[in-house]
Amino acid sequence: MRLGEFFFLLPQLALCAAVLTACGNSSEQDLRAFMETERATQRPVPKPLPAPKPFEAVTYDEGGQRDPFNRISFAQSLLVLARSAKPTLATPELARTKEPLEEFALDTMTLVGVLSKSDGAVALVRVDGKLHQVRAGNYLGQHFGKVTKVEENQITLREIVQDELGDWVARRTTLKLQEKSK
Repeated sequence: MRLGEFFFLLPQLALCAAVLTACGNSSEQDLRAFMETERATQRPVPKPLPAPKPFEAVTYDEGGQRDPFNRISFAQSLLVLARSAKPTLATPELARTKEPLEEFALDTMTLVGVLSKSDGAVALVRVDGKLHQVRAGNYLGQHFGKVTKVEENQITLREIVQDELGDWVARRTTLKLQEKSK
């Protein structure tokens, strides 16, 4: 080791020795004595536990009530609640079976063309890479969209949506024919 390195390490070694001597036995004894006196002077005072309340057994009496765990009675009670509730614009829509095209949003649908048949116009709608025939009375989209009119360049729908106050309102929407650019 060179002399320059020795003189550089000498102050660091002296500092380490001074720090280690500060951690001697005498200061540890002082700390232990302080902790013992503090523990002796401060005792936690536990709050007394309240006396337990006596148990009162109660017998269950059906009293002509329906069994709440019976599926049939549960369905009947839901039906009674539904009938007593104030009917809204969406009540009949919620009760009917959904059609396959109601799974898709209107913006994912493309009106490809309209065919005129003897029993009315039929629109060809492309959804998810497949063509579907749509007539007046069918449902499209996720907002209870009922097709009211099929014209040669668009489909008119009546959708039922909730407004800002949570009330159901009807709105008119159109799905226009998408022409490809050449």
